[in-house]
Amino acid sequence: MTERARYDGIAEWYEREFTSSGLVDVPGEAMLRLLGDGTGKLLDVGCGTGFFAAVMAAHGWTVTGIDVSEDMLRRARERGLDVLRADGAELPFEARSFDAVLSMWTHTDADDFGAVVREIARVLRSGGPFVYVGAHPCFVGPHSQFVSAEGVPTLHPGYWQSQRYVDGPGISPRGLRAKVGATHMPLGAFLQSFFAAGFRLEHFEESERREYPYMVALRCRV
Repeated sequence: MTERARYDGIAEWYEREFTSSGLVDVPGEAMLRLLGDGTGKLLDVGCGTGFFAAVMAAHGWTVTGIDVSEDMLRRARERGLDVLRADGAELPFEARSFDAVLSMWTHTDADDFGAVVREIARVLRSGGPFVYVGAHPCFVGPHSQFVSAEGVPTLHPGYWQSQRYVDGPGISPRGLRAKVGATHMPLGAFLQSFFAAGFRLEHFEESERREYPYMVALRCRV
């Protein structure tokens, strides 16, 4: 029997809450700007329902998506995408198999994000771009009450604790993290995951669309 993933059973809700709203606009813009059009093979690690993978396929990339949730992958297949169930920490691909790699909002879901980044470095061709977009560790986490990234975050103790959490001031009772939990990494540990895997950082940015940033985006290469 296939082990149930955290996101199994909430794909329909996830689509309504995120991909059918304006919440995808800012990360999608960053993704397109940092990765751009392409004609090569692109791996989307943690592709979820395939929303962002489909955008990149429309921009010329030959996309393969992986995710641990079969429920989320069902929606990705409905988008016509080539996807398979796999763990980002154990990618089922040969070394240097992809021209580029994309991952969106995954470090807060991975049990071992460092292992995921090492696997991405293994399957990415030399010089190819890895674009990552995700939650800002300073203002999104168990220590930060920042509901819907609106207003000024209220900070609490706990920023330095790298751990998985299911409750705390940063959990909205009606939000995603109340359903699936999350993993928190301080900003330094988050960035060190890329350096330890052999990546060189060439671009890093914080979203400036709101008073305080809720998102970071970066591009790096091996």
